Amino acid sequence: MVKFIIGRQLVGKKIVTSDGFDLGRFIDADISPVTGKINDLIVEPNPDSTLATKIRPEGGNLKVPYSAVLAVNDYVIVDRKSL
Repeated sequence: MVKFIIGRQLVGKKIVTSDGFDLGRFIDADISPVTGKINDLIVEPNPDSTLATKIRPEGGNLKVPYSAVLAVNDYVIVDRKSL
């Protein structure tokens, strides 16, 4: 059975890699206007995270591919290898 999550339930959730690095907080999603599927998660980077500062664009938010999402519960768990 597929479980659907309402977008507003995701806002503010922590994004954490599968090996425990805190990337930041979910703020938005990039959704395909044609298919309605999520392409990327837009993440406000954690300023204390060395991994987040390495992979983010200069002064911007992180874009985490939706294909990297492993689980969504209290946290959004993403595969670090897919970043």
